[in-house]
Amino acid sequence: MYSLFFDGASKSNPGLAGCGCVIYDSNDNEIFIDKKYLGSCFSNNYAEYSGLILGLKLAITNKIKNIRVYGDSSLVINQMNDVWKIKSNNLIKLFDEAKELVKYFDDISFHYIQRKLNSRADHLANIVLLENKP
Repeated sequence: MYSLFFDGASKSNPGLAGCGCVIYDSNDNEIFIDKKYLGSCFSNNYAEYSGLILGLKLAITNKIKNIRVYGDSSLVINQMNDVWKIKSNNLIKLFDEAKELVKYFDDISFHYIQRKLNSRADHLANIVLLENKP
């Protein structure tokens, strides 16, 4: 079973943002990473969803069908698990896109983790901000 860790970073709400993701194989070897500069972004939650979508697309591109998804955004994880409703109009489109991507997988689950356990994805999300600093 593969593991996907995702994160988003925003320097203010709204503000410049970036996201990152990392995929590990069943032996916890890092096998794929990606990061994306988002420019000016609505919120940190928007950046978090962008990180999730980036990671799901990375998994799909690499033909991964079974994956556990980990993030330190309780909002994103609870919304993807259909525990919390979406109240922000800015997130509905991203939520819908993520739910469409989920259909590709044979086995997928979403898990909340503490920020300290998400350091690699956090690093990728923040490094892309440094690389694109105005």
